This record gives sequence, C-alpha cells and structure tokens, in this order.
Amino acid sequence: MTELEKARDGINKIDKKMAELFEERMNLVVNVADYKKKNGMPIFDSSREKQVIERCVGYIKNLNLQPYYVQFIQDLMDISKKYQHKLLEGAKIAYSGIEGAFANIAAKKIFPDGVLIPYADFQSAYESVEKGDCDLAVLPIENSFAGEVSQVTDLMFTGKLYVNGVYSMSVTQNLLALPGSKLQDIKTVISHPQALDQCATFIRDHNLESKSASNTARAAKEVADMGDSSIAAIASLETAKLYGLEVIQEKINENSSNTTRFAVFSKVKENVINSEDYSTFILMFVVKNESGSLVKALSAISNNGYNMRVVKSRPLKNSQWEYYFYVEAEGKISSEAGQKMIKDLEDKCKMLKVLGSYNLHTDQIK
Repeated sequence: MTELEKARDGINKIDKKMAELFEERMNLVVNVADYKKKNGMPIFDSSREKQVIERCVGYIKNLNLQPYYVQFIQDLMDISKKYQHKLLEGAKIAYSGIEGAFANIAAKKIFPDGVLIPYADFQSAYESVEKGDCDLAVLPIENSFAGEVSQVTDLMFTGKLYVNGVYSMSVTQNLLALPGSKLQDIKTVISHPQALDQCATFIRDHNLESKSASNTARAAKEVADMGDSSIAAIASLETAKLYGLEVIQEKINENSSNTTRFAVFSKVKENVINSEDYSTFILMFVVKNESGSLVKALSAISNNGYNMRVVKSRPLKNSQWEYYFYVEAEGKISSEAGQKMIKDLEDKCKMLKVLGSYNLHTDQIK
C-alpha cells in the first residue's frame, strides 16, 4: 500500500466515525428544536454561536488549522439551523391583528417557519395559548414613544402564561391612502391609538381628524374598503402592498427611533427560573398593606445585586386603590442570589409571580 493509499484509508476510517458522530449530533438537534418550540425561542442565537465557536477553537492545538476549524463549526451550525427550521414547521403562533399588522411582522420575523394565526384582540391571542389552540403568542408590551401596552401588562399579571423572549423591533409609521390621493385631499386618518399618539405632531400640523382602529393593518384595510380618497391610514409599508394603497408620506412618526418590544408567551415555565442562558428577568408582585412595604420589596431586589431597568405599577382590577408592580431587572435569576431574592420577596409580598427570563441585547429583530 502506497503512502497515498494509507492516508486515504485513514481518512475513510475517520469519515466513518465523523458520520456516526454527525448523526448522533443531529439527533440531539431534534431535542434542541423541540425545546425551542415549547419555550418560544428562535432558531438563531448569535451569542450562543459565538460561545460555541470560542469553545471549539480551543480544542485545536495546531494554530494553522484553527481558522479552518472555525469555518467547519460554522458550517455545521448552519446545517443544524436548516434542520431545526424543518423540524419547527407548523408551530402555531398567535398574534393580534391581521396580515400586515406590526405584531404579524414581528411574529413572522421571530418564527419564520411558524403558522401565524390572527386573533381579533390581545386577550383572544393570549387565551389561545392558554387553551392549547396555539403553541405561542407574540404580543406587544411596550413602545418607546407611547409607553406600555396596558392590556397586555394586565394579561401578564392575571394570566397563566410565561414570557420566554422579548424582542425589539423598529416601527415606522406611514400615511397610506387610495391610489391617486394627495396629501391635501386627506381629512381623516385611521389607526391604532398608539400609532395615532406616535404621529400626533403630523396629525396636528395637517389639521387632520383622527379615528381609532383595533390595529394599524385593520385601519389600512378599512381605508381600502371604504374607497374614500379623503381618508388615510397610518400603518406599515407592508400593508400598503397588501391592501393596494399608495404611500402618501413615509416616516411620519414623531420619534425616528420609535421601537416596540414584543414578548413571546408560552405555557412552559421550565426555562423561566432555571436557565443560565438569560441575562434579564421579569417579576410581578403585590406588596403587603404595611408601612414601607414597597421600599422593602424593591430593596430585596437591589440588595441581592440586581439592577432594575423597569419599575411600574398598575391598578388591581378587583381591589380599589391597590396596585401590582412590574419589574424588569438585569442578572441571572437562576443564581444563588436570585433564589435568595425570591425568598426575600415572598416574605415581603402577598403575591409574587416570576414571569420570565430573556436576553436583553441579543434578542433583536430587524
């Protein structure tokens, strides 16, 4: 046997072992895909891929081979993602609105392989997951200009679902009308109340009458159906294409950095307090009716080393002049400090709910 034949024989034996290991690895990918589906997690996670590459490259002692191995691992992860896409086809994703609504756009970007199911309102979409009709729900929780989406915050407090991801999406509002319409023809604009708030300056400057709709996409469809050139919708560019409208003016929202945060809701609690992969968590609680109770509760969070990014209150619907509190804080709640914080809060609150964990910087959608 020549040296070439010996080398090829060795490569063939290694290829056989690699094929067996590849199959073993892909079988584990099935478990990963199932976990991501149940927990409302996207297939692509840039921070996770970076960790894998940094760890794996350390296994290669020959420095000349390291860049080649990085490419090998990257290609392997790309194959894994393709397989996960195939496995996740058919997951039912609830959202509020119709095609072209910002929640529809967000859901499509987060779960490109999912079957998107529209619902008339936030509560119906949320309850579809509680009932098991859908696997996950994508709902807006806050806008950088108009503030919190109070109906969804209340659902988070009263409902049974958990937040397994929070994603920020840049939102651009546009003036849409029937083809051939001119800006000077427009007398009335229709949109969701938050969109109207975001474009209040434009509406005021052009002396327009405003009318509320359940969401921006429904507003666009309503304008298309009415056939009145004096009425326009404020909505996404996608809805103009969907409903045959013309873009009269783009980017009419007052704040150019307008961003909406969307949460992914699921019935799964598993990763809420046990995962080491998440850097931010959400708590909701009701304090005891005692002097200094709120200060004590917030101190229980800060004294255990957590930085509170968001603190807000909402009235309890069934108890006059009482409130529940919503907190988002940075840090791993699965840590020893996190477990101590939970115990401290349980002692100081008459109700405590650990709502979810997510990554603050990596879970973005473009």
